[in-house]
Amino acid sequence: IWIDYLTGRENITSEVTMKNSTINKAELMRLGHYREHTAMMIIRKAKIIMVERGYPFYSNRRLGDVPLSVVEEIIGCSLGNEEQDHA
Repeated sequence: IWIDYLTGRENITSEVTMKNSTINKAELMRLGHYREHTAMMIIRKAKIIMVERGYPFYSNRRLGDVPLSVVEEIIGCSLGNEEQDHA
């Protein structure tokens, strides 16, 4: 996380893309400006999708990190770093 001193806001985009392409509820709340319940439901839906795709360990209640690509499919937009998308 680094703070943009011009706007005073945290920038975690590069952190999310460097963390093996996973995201959790707290990061989703900061990145997408979602409220807690909405972020929790997105993570829950991503876990269900991963179980349906053959990854049964995502049915664990304590597991909070899900693939960023699945979250992007659910919300319909990219949360990754724009510069890396165009490279």
